[in-house]
Amino acid sequence: MARVLQGVGGAMMVPVGRLTVMKIVPRAQYMAAMTFVTLPGQVGPLLGPALGGLLVEYASWHWIFLINLPVGIIGAIATLMLMPNYTLQTRRFDLLGFILLACGMATLTLALDGQKGLGISPLMLAALIAVGALAILVYLLHARGNDRALFNLRLFRTRSFSLGLLGSFAGRVGSGMLPFMTPVFLQIGLGFSPFHAGLMMIPMVIGSMGMKRIVVQVVNRVGYRRTLVASTLGLAAVSLLFMATALAGWYYLLPVVLFAQGMINSMRFSSMNTLTLKDLPDELASGGNSLLSMIMQLSMSIGVSVAGLLLGLFGQHHVSTDSGMAHQVFLYTYLCMAVIIALPAFIFARVPNDAGQNVVIARRNRRRS
Repeated sequence: MARVLQGVGGAMMVPVGRLTVMKIVPRAQYMAAMTFVTLPGQVGPLLGPALGGLLVEYASWHWIFLINLPVGIIGAIATLMLMPNYTLQTRRFDLLGFILLACGMATLTLALDGQKGLGISPLMLAALIAVGALAILVYLLHARGNDRALFNLRLFRTRSFSLGLLGSFAGRVGSGMLPFMTPVFLQIGLGFSPFHAGLMMIPMVIGSMGMKRIVVQVVNRVGYRRTLVASTLGLAAVSLLFMATALAGWYYLLPVVLFAQGMINSMRFSSMNTLTLKDLPDELASGGNSLLSMIMQLSMSIGVSVAGLLLGLFGQHHVSTDSGMAHQVFLYTYLCMAVIIALPAFIFARVPNDAGQNVVIARRNRRRS
């Protein structure tokens, strides 16, 4: 229940910030504005893995959670002092739609763990899948022609939103595996300490921060379709390169590969988010933004579950401390992950290749704002 409460607070932060940017900047500047304002948010991923590894190794795992208290208090004070209190016209909350969607997502996510994770019977597993699918179906019937629905189905009349949302879901399932698998492989497969594994994540975040400065120019030059297809296939290739470099014992090249992975992942995330929201009419922007945030959270959770399932599937017959066996398990897992990461390229290949629609915000304008 404490994790649920933590999730409620965390889930509100990103969509509220993104919606604020949508309201105060022209839609043509949305991509440039988002890449700029999300740069400070990279400080957490930059310091978090190393700090987490340090706390686990030299203090106690409790501090991973306790460290959030002073950080959260400072963030709340800064928000109250610096952020204007924008308000939007509200409408009656769709409680029935919320219950249906929450029930559907929760049961389908639990069903992913199946017999191995939850120890449930095949009959119960089938019941979870049936309940989840039925809840989603009933919500669609409830939302059809209902302007007061939690998420208006008119959102899907915008082709870029439909393709972007579907691509974001499929793409983040694959991307969600990497933050889980990378430290696990470094510690179990290569024998790194938690602190050392945390340090290895820093080049990936630095690559992500660096790409945010040029992603607008890349999209304007080659268009959304080529950017998304190339970055999706590139991320799959880099994940395999990471595994190959590690198994070859070229540890000195791992930071370079992780730096490239961070750059490609950042370019894909920025392009997916902007593609999904850029063409929505103003009256639907809030609902589309919230739906994207929900899909992001759901897909990343599914990604971690799928990665754990793959690792358990290939490792169930190799319960051994032999490093060769461990490497074989991780190799098979990464091969499957690369296929899952690459699959959304088929979705992005259908995106219209419109280029030159994003305005780059000049540095002097940033200072004035």
